[in-house]
Amino acid sequence: MLFAAAAVVLIAVAIGLVLGLRRSSRGRAADTARIARAERLRTLPTFRQALARRAVALSGILALGAVTALVAGVVSARPMSAQTVQPVNTSRDIMLCLDVSGSMTEVDVEVLTVFDELLDGFEGERIGLTIFNSSPVQIFPLTDDYDFIREHLESMTRSFDYGDQVPEHWLGTLNGDGASLIGDGLAACTMGFDHPDDDRSRSVIFATDNEINGASIVTLDEAAAYAASKGVRVFALNPVQGKDAAVSAELTAAAEATGGAAFGLRDTTTVSDIVTQVQEQEATELRGEAQVVWTDTPDLWIALLSICLLAFVVVLWRVRL
Repeated sequence: MLFAAAAVVLIAVAIGLVLGLRRSSRGRAADTARIARAERLRTLPTFRQALARRAVALSGILALGAVTALVAGVVSARPMSAQTVQPVNTSRDIMLCLDVSGSMTEVDVEVLTVFDELLDGFEGERIGLTIFNSSPVQIFPLTDDYDFIREHLESMTRSFDYGDQVPEHWLGTLNGDGASLIGDGLAACTMGFDHPDDDRSRSVIFATDNEINGASIVTLDEAAAYAASKGVRVFALNPVQGKDAAVSAELTAAAEATGGAAFGLRDTTTVSDIVTQVQEQEATELRGEAQVVWTDTPDLWIALLSICLLAFVVVLWRVRL
């Protein structure tokens, strides 16, 4: 395509020059008289010099036209450059961990509302959601797609308005013996963090009433110790805060053992306090997969094209074609 464009431009320039020369010669012939022995003038040094300058000027016009056409072809072809980019995520990782046992049914919608409010305070943090009863289920892994997160939180909220059919929040959570096995649930939420070898900021927002029914594989204290060993801080949301002192104390102790804290679900400062404490943790880098990014880089060629066009016009004006 470049060669075709250059050929068309060159042919057009050549035709224009021929027609221009013909018209110029005809105009001069009409204004001048015939001179006998004119061939002697062509032998004069000054005439030969003028003729040579004229030939050089015309050659320059053709050369500039050809270069301009080639540069214009390059610009129209959209020159691009490749750059290898390795995205870096410097945010924190947060796992939302929700107890969906029967004793939590009346407050789970409130918990999900709190989770939704938490999103408004985060900026780039990766969020995941795991639910549990007698067995844990991961609803979605860690992601920073907040629209995706809100969609699933809304779906979970709608699932609590059910009749005879099995609600979404029960699927996969009743595969074990017992109910509200919070030790197993907290351990599963802790295991939901990826890149275990990276030193990252990790938090679990743990919503449960701590009413265990049955024998769990891992106790709450063991799960808290496991979370602490993995550098995971637990922030507990307790819907019965202030009603059952022993239950609340056990949940608070487990959260504080990891460097976190416990909050009452209906406290007015719950959301802001959790966001503040999570964001106090130092964010660390997580490097993504390297990607090749192609971008348009026509700037140099456009500047060169402008110079060629300007030079072409100036030479045409000086030669007076």
